[in-house]
Amino acid sequence: MDVKLLALMALLAVATHVPAAHAKPISLVERCWCRSTLNTVPQRAIKELKFLHTPNCPFQVIAKLKNNREVCINPETKWLQQYLKNAINKC
Repeated sequence: MDVKLLALMALLAVATHVPAAHAKPISLVERCWCRSTLNTVPQRAIKELKFLHTPNCPFQVIAKLKNNREVCINPETKWLQQYLKNAINKC
């Protein structure tokens, strides 16, 4: 066998066993639920609101609609801010 061919085969064998990256994959738990938010959701269409706060994501508001669809609402919308303020004042 040629020495160059042997060296090339050894290099390829080593290259296939070296990890491509040292970064760890992000688990599904750490991913943000809301990738985009809606500013306009009719309040009468909302059946339930869920509030999520995870360490790596901003404050997230998920609305379950009466047709069982879930959408993310922008937490800065006026009516939602008023709803949260009223809920805090009740406590």
